Amino acid sequence: MSQPTGFEYKAHKNGSVVIKHNGKKATVLRGERAQKFLRRVESRDPQEVMARITGNYKR
Repeated sequence: MSQPTGFEYKAHKNGSVVIKHNGKKATVLRGERAQKFLRRVESRDPQEVMARITGNYKR
C-alpha cells in the first residue's frame, strides 16, 4: 500500500487548523479537534494523520 501524500496544514492564531489536499481545502478543525490534531502530527506521520481526518485514507 502506498503512503498518503499531498497534504499540508496551517495552524492559525485563533486555534483553527486548515488542512489542504493537493492545494484544495479539505477540512477545517476547531477547538479540541484542532488541538488533538496538532498533538498527533508531532508524534505520528503527518500525511497519514491528515489522510485519516479528511477521509482520504485507504486501508
